[in-house]
Amino acid sequence: MRRSWPAALALLLAGCGIQPSGVDDAGRAATGVAPGVTLYFVDDDGRLQPQLRRINRLGTISEALALLLTGPGSSGLRTEITPSGPAPIVVDPRPGLIRLMTPLAEYEVTPLGIDQIVCTALGVWVQSGGAADTRVQVTFTLASPESERHRTCPRTG
Repeated sequence: MRRSWPAALALLLAGCGIQPSGVDDAGRAATGVAPGVTLYFVDDDGRLQPQLRRINRLGTISEALALLLTGPGSSGLRTEITPSGPAPIVVDPRPGLIRLMTPLAEYEVTPLGIDQIVCTALGVWVQSGGAADTRVQVTFTLASPESERHRTCPRTG
């Protein structure tokens, strides 16, 4: 018994071969999913272009669309959506479909402007973990056939 005690102590001290390590400095901790939200505006060739708005977080679809309605700023891009007041876009997510009820009449938005809305909403949705095959329905203040369409984001830039 006396001979097995030193052997047991040696095994106990050896552990499983993993040596302790010090603390590693890996840099700054993660601060969120994204540094901002991607909005879609139109370039001189009439193509959608993504523009990152740094807000230090991803935000919601409603917040992203409110930023979209403020316009492209001094980016050199343009919008195909007539500027409106601060009325929010109501977001109603359902399985496979996001319904957006806008404070806009259809004549205030070109087809490319509708694509700006759809791509911005889907960008936030997918980056938040939503399904990439989700479709978007954009409704306007006045009923129109355009409000019945379920859309996806066309290829950009």
